[in-house]
Amino acid sequence: MDLLEYEKELYNQGIELIAGVDEVGRGPLCGPVVAAACILPPNYTLEGLTDSKKLSPKKRDKFYDILIKDAISYSVGVVSPKRIDEINIYEATKEAMRQAIDGLQVRPQHVLIDAMPLSLDIPTTSIIKGDAKSESIAAASVIAKVTRDRMMDEYDKLYPEYGFKNHKGYPTKQHIENVKKYGVLDFYRFTFSPISDLIKESTVVKKGVDCVEENIN
Repeated sequence: MDLLEYEKELYNQGIELIAGVDEVGRGPLCGPVVAAACILPPNYTLEGLTDSKKLSPKKRDKFYDILIKDAISYSVGVVSPKRIDEINIYEATKEAMRQAIDGLQVRPQHVLIDAMPLSLDIPTTSIIKGDAKSESIAAASVIAKVTRDRMMDEYDKLYPEYGFKNHKGYPTKQHIENVKKYGVLDFYRFTFSPISDLIKESTVVKKGVDCVEENIN
């Protein structure tokens, strides 16, 4: 598949400043949802770039370093667990995406978005599984994934007994068992099951750190 197919259609219309947008972290039980927006140079390709979930951590880190250096502009949006509980994960995801787009130092002429429809004052195209179909969205996917994973690695340093470095906050069997054993931290999503059930059962909510994302570059 030509990952520049959607970009080339826009290039043919004289549109060159194209932002790809993607998110990571809708499914975890804790931590923020993170979105990234990335404007690549026209006709830019990075061999092997695809949906970040299909890449090894080592390859993602390598691509991340290349992409943030080569991008015309990139930006990350972060929405906290508390905000997710307030407005729900779907709205929080859109909020993170808007943050990322608004944070770009160069205003895009068009925005390619992975699946999510967004109402913007810039023309948009939503592409199902766009992170595997568009170079720009794939780039945003990698930037968002690496950013969030590094946040979870910082939580792992603070609370190694929870295993955040391994599961990144997703609801694995071991993760849920660790929560039952050690308690719910304050950067968990309290409206997400089974966290909401554990809270109702009076599982202890421990004092944690809810601003790790502010310290991640």
